Amino acid sequence: MTYSVAVSGASGYAGGEILRLLAAHPDIEITTVTAHSNAGDPLAVHQPHLRSLAHLTLQPTTPEVLAGHDIVFLALPHGQSGQYTDALAGTPLVIDAGADHRLTSADAWAQFYGGDFHDPWVYGVPELPGGRAALAGASRIAAPGCNASTVSLSLAPGVAAGVIDPSDIVSVLAVGPSGAGKSLKTNLLAAEILGSANPYAVGGTHRHIPEIQQALAAAGASAGVTPDVRISFTPVIVPMARGILAASSAPIAAGVTDAQIRDGWQSAYGDESFVQLLPEGQFPRTADVLGANTALLGLAIDRSANRVVVVAAVDNLVKGTAGAAIQSMNIALGLPEDRGLTVNGVAP
Repeated sequence: MTYSVAVSGASGYAGGEILRLLAAHPDIEITTVTAHSNAGDPLAVHQPHLRSLAHLTLQPTTPEVLAGHDIVFLALPHGQSGQYTDALAGTPLVIDAGADHRLTSADAWAQFYGGDFHDPWVYGVPELPGGRAALAGASRIAAPGCNASTVSLSLAPGVAAGVIDPSDIVSVLAVGPSGAGKSLKTNLLAAEILGSANPYAVGGTHRHIPEIQQALAAAGASAGVTPDVRISFTPVIVPMARGILAASSAPIAAGVTDAQIRDGWQSAYGDESFVQLLPEGQFPRTADVLGANTALLGLAIDRSANRVVVVAAVDNLVKGTAGAAIQSMNIALGLPEDRGLTVNGVAP
């Protein structure tokens, strides 16, 4: 069966990456691409690298244009996806790459985003505890925030296994500016970021914090506990177009051995294709995952500080966003999970 697909926000980074991956998917026909201010332009004007889709023209992002497809991807800024969900009630599968349907707490939404709160959808990170089962047959999927899923995948095995204390998590991330979208912002100009590292959303203000807390609390719940999840989260923009390198640490739980710690991660990801734990003593680089739907993890046990340290590398536009969305789509449709996706990066 071939599924007809519409992609909104197709002139942006997330929308473009969704299109790039879908273009290689044998079960997908991309029939409609939409945008707001860029409506009417050929897609190739804004996504010149997508040569196989150069025949498409950006249409207005309206419910009427998006309706009538088997699958709709919403790659819109936060606060914009919710207005389309009721109008797309007849669409078999809708996947939101924005934030509108990620959070289960209306209070957290009000604190970190503001505006109308929308019902949460199935969270699109299959490798988290219970994630794959929830996605099977789902009709509404919320793709993750790239920073949030990177940190959550880093620490969820330790929370689920009870080998770390999630009440004192520290995460520092080097991130590429493509994660902030394609809109012009002074702080993201080349003159501002080349040759510099720039922290932002410091001191508990980043919007992905409640998403991480939600995912790690669910990981604890999968093991029958309700953990107190507290995190100090500091992202830093660095001059690479795409990629996240996240260093996350948490205290080691009392009485836990080194073997039990590593086994927590090995048991969680030993059979996974897209989330891989590197051999002891090895740590990933962002270059290793460029263009791939892969999260690579390196784990260290720092007994002098009594902390576990996990270093994770992802491509924020693939495993962080578009790849996670398509992986989740495959599961929802009953297709092979890796259809249209690769674990191989691009080097150099």
